[in-house]
Amino acid sequence: MNPSERPVLIHALDGFLTAGAAPRLAATQLRTGHGEVVCRFDLDKLYDFRARRPFITFRSDHYQDYEDPSLEIVLEHDDGGTPYLLLSGPEPDFRWESFVDGVQEVVEEFNVPLTLGLGAVPMGVPHTRPPMITAHGSRPELVDRKNLWSAEVRVPSSVQALLEYRFAQRGLDAAGYVVHVPHYLAQVDYPTAAVALLDAVVDRLGLQLDYETLRASQGEALAEIEQQIAAQDGEDVLSGLEEQYDAFTRGAAQSLLAEDESIPSGEELADQFEKFLARQRKNNEH
Repeated sequence: MNPSERPVLIHALDGFLTAGAAPRLAATQLRTGHGEVVCRFDLDKLYDFRARRPFITFRSDHYQDYEDPSLEIVLEHDDGGTPYLLLSGPEPDFRWESFVDGVQEVVEEFNVPLTLGLGAVPMGVPHTRPPMITAHGSRPELVDRKNLWSAEVRVPSSVQALLEYRFAQRGLDAAGYVVHVPHYLAQVDYPTAAVALLDAVVDRLGLQLDYETLRASQGEALAEIEQQIAAQDGEDVLSGLEEQYDAFTRGAAQSLLAEDESIPSGEELADQFEKFLARQRKNNEH
């Protein structure tokens, strides 16, 4: 790598901020298969194997095909030869501070100018509207888009959030995007959210990435969602979500959990979609 080329580090982890599997799907597109592993974290120290048991196949009389989890930083290059670092794999369960220190060592070794995180959270938004993204950064200048959703909330932390927080304390630039995923699709693969994250990365960094296959898969996924909603008589609930979303984007509502009694609350909408979500999970297993 040319010393003058300073690769951005992109991190997309499986763990807390993974609604709709959007970060995992995005990371799959960012992995070229030709990258160089520059750091491999010891998951025996970081991963709770009993809480998130890896799969293994039992065939007839023996075990095979153990899905060995890995957490790595890989040096990749886009279609134009521009380098970037990709950190992907399971979010650590333990030793978060040591993990942050390990990432910082790579950042300093490669003179990384920016660490960029990709996440996804379930929200009361409909799949029939454009995905909403919340941008964040360790400095205001690093937030490159206006956030429609700007409430102050106290939420459970993630290692990605801690990474950005610690980097801010240490004078290292860090930013990220969190895409809002319809809460009724949080437990299934939702390619539209992953495409939104990749679009944000491309817009910001100018990387030349080919994710047309992922983009094309949106049509089939959305058609299946519409079919399931119709089968579960969910059109009225969806209309309530659309009304809530539209009111919010117009500035007529203060949050995506509306207080207007004519619009179902987020909890009520989630309850009404319970059957739909259960069916989606079942379909996703086969």
